[in-house]
Amino acid sequence: MRGRFAGIVACACLAASCGRSADSTPALAVQPPAAAATTAGGTAPHGDHNPRYGGLVLMNGDLHFEIVAGRDGVYRVYFSDATREELPAATASGVTVTVSQPGRQPELVALHIDDSGESWIGRGRAVADPGATVRIAYTAHGTPYFIDVPFPR
Repeated sequence: MRGRFAGIVACACLAASCGRSADSTPALAVQPPAAAATTAGGTAPHGDHNPRYGGLVLMNGDLHFEIVAGRDGVYRVYFSDATREELPAATASGVTVTVSQPGRQPELVALHIDDSGESWIGRGRAVADPGATVRIAYTAHGTPYFIDVPFPR
């Protein structure tokens, strides 16, 4: 089952496209070839999907976000625009992560804006199961959003 889930995630990554309309289902951000990453004026929209904080970069339309999920149960979420310029944490509201591990009840962790206003942060239980998944949920521009991904290794 885990292999099938990993295959589905891999296919979603390969099929991801930055040019989708805002109402299509977002997927994992896939880094384009280096030649496409910059223009004469700087970074092209959706040309940079490199993590800045050691996490996993995902996108929802033009809004990018990086989830940093520690096995120790510490979570951070950072937001950036289409060209990966940092956005204040207040760009989104109601940010939560829900960790699901086989044989356990899912754990909902409500995050809060850190003291610097740069990210959302929260702490839950330690995560030991390699088959764990994490759901990142938030509201931005008045629209709720969530995505489920394998727990980062």
